[in-house]
Amino acid sequence: MRGRILISLPLFGLLCAPASAEGDAERYRLEKTGDGYVRMDTVTGAMSTCREQSGQLVCRMAADERSVVQDEMDRMQGQVKALEERVAKLENSLTSRLESSLPSEEEFNKTMGYMERFFRSFMGIVRDIEKEDPPPAGPGPDRT
Repeated sequence: MRGRILISLPLFGLLCAPASAEGDAERYRLEKTGDGYVRMDTVTGAMSTCREQSGQLVCRMAADERSVVQDEMDRMQGQVKALEERVAKLENSLTSRLESSLPSEEEFNKTMGYMERFFRSFMGIVRDIEKEDPPPAGPGPDRT
């Protein structure tokens, strides 16, 4: 069974290949004009003018399509530029806000010194209270 599948897959590929090539050949139509050819894409309706140069067919978009494409490119370039400017503004404002709101190294160390002194004093008070009122000697209350 496995041998049949391996043999039939290449045959299937060979049978399908001409169909796709024929589909591409049928997609475009060439019509001869006085100074060259007009190529039409039967799927999209796009038209191009073609001329023979050095034994090859060179095609270019029709003038009305070129202006539509150029207009769209200009519009998109404007959008990209506006987005780049917006990103730059956002990055700059965020960076400056973060830098201005963070304390300097000196301010941080000073604050940590205050916190350390506070906790040392607080722990000293707790120790003093524990010395004055020692916990009861017997078993403590049942906490279960």
